[in-house]
Amino acid sequence: MRVAEYVDYDAVGLAELVAEGEVTAAELQAAALDATQAVDPQINAVVETWPADDEPEPGSTPLAGVPFLIKDIGASMAGRRMELGSRLAAGNVARADSFLMLRLRRAGLVTFGRTATSEMAYSITTEPVLYGATRNPWNLERSAGGSSGGAGAAVAAGVVPLAHCTDAAGSLRVPAAYNGLFGLKPTRGRVSMGPDFDELFSGLAVPGSVSRTVRDSAALLDQIRGPEPGDPYFAQQPSRPYTEEATRHPGRLRIGVLTQAWGGRRTTAPVADALSRTAGLLESLGHRVEEAEVGLGAGWEEYVLANARLFTANLAATVDELAAAFGRPIDSSTLEPATLAGYQYGQRVSGAQFVAALTMRNRVSRSLARYFDTYDILLTPTVPELPPPLGAYTESAQTLDGLGWIDTVFDHAPFTMPFNMAGTPAMSVPLTADAETGLPIGMQFAAGYGLESRLFRLAGQLEQASPWSGRVPTVWAGNCTDR
Repeated sequence: MRVAEYVDYDAVGLAELVAEGEVTAAELQAAALDATQAVDPQINAVVETWPADDEPEPGSTPLAGVPFLIKDIGASMAGRRMELGSRLAAGNVARADSFLMLRLRRAGLVTFGRTATSEMAYSITTEPVLYGATRNPWNLERSAGGSSGGAGAAVAAGVVPLAHCTDAAGSLRVPAAYNGLFGLKPTRGRVSMGPDFDELFSGLAVPGSVSRTVRDSAALLDQIRGPEPGDPYFAQQPSRPYTEEATRHPGRLRIGVLTQAWGGRRTTAPVADALSRTAGLLESLGHRVEEAEVGLGAGWEEYVLANARLFTANLAATVDELAAAFGRPIDSSTLEPATLAGYQYGQRVSGAQFVAALTMRNRVSRSLARYFDTYDILLTPTVPELPPPLGAYTESAQTLDGLGWIDTVFDHAPFTMPFNMAGTPAMSVPLTADAETGLPIGMQFAAGYGLESRLFRLAGQLEQASPWSGRVPTVWAGNCTDR
């Protein structure tokens, strides 16, 4: 299969070709490798590829035979490196498959490599020292987002139709928005984090994916959802598959709109205009849309402080474990400035402060839950600005302490993190682009705990009403479509 044909299909479409015998999984993998060679020198999204060792049975699942990439953190694949984007973990090889990896295998996905992440998934841009900056396929001078920037850039550029991500503060939704993709962060407990972890970042982090179509993300979540033995908690399973939900009418929804972010960060004009047009589209589809005021149950500074304590204390434990395992020092030779500052801050977080931060997590969860009694969906921009130039975040990290770095990250991505704290599902939908730059603009929709079905129904309707898959990034059009 030629790359020009390969990039025209989504994952479900490719799996259908395999099931019908029109193409083999091996031919799809060859096309994916050709696409990688065509675009990755420009975007630097894929840090490693390897020969596929899975032989999926055609038609066994809706994704059987589809080429797939895992992020360099959050999905352990036996015998393959997982380096967390960090010099401290360079050369680390996973001893066994995580539960998530086992489910990806059972889904028939052909995992042939890993994508770039910011160091320790600790930034909303992907510019690690270990492998260098990942570039946005729509504009190579701009950030692809983070921490799942490699996944976002690879999918947008046509390397794979969907890819694994993680999301602890927006790490899936921000790259989805910056790269013009669909990305849904599942409910806390929807996908197992085992067997090595019961939860990551104190329940803030969940696995997911980015894709070019809604049905691909729905199909993947159908394959990976559900509890595993020993999980401390899990979300109630949906009454029907998400792939079916994505084709069902959402009904008339009451949608609350947040124009400006918590904390005072102003939404820039291009994004505010996109939000206004999105509200108009929703109204034209019969939904009730109104401006909403949504509180977090705490002041912004108190909220940021609690998050900083949760993030940095978890980070400090991870860094100590890696340093001991590899016998490496914890200093600027192994960690980037923001990560090192976070580690040092996390070392000073007391047990009492950590428990108080968990109490804050509960307050935010309870506060947001009340608004889902009033609204079926909350709508916000995914991020309040267009993708920033590369280097914008790394430069500021040179002088910030651990709290200052978290404050900076939350200032640039203030809309996403509250839904990690609350554990509720949220999706970024690429409904429009900036007229001047052509850069994608993502809109975030959030629902109550366990209600991914509601989001998939709305996403399916929006995809039909305002198709976003027709436009292709410059790097794709220039490198894939002529092969």
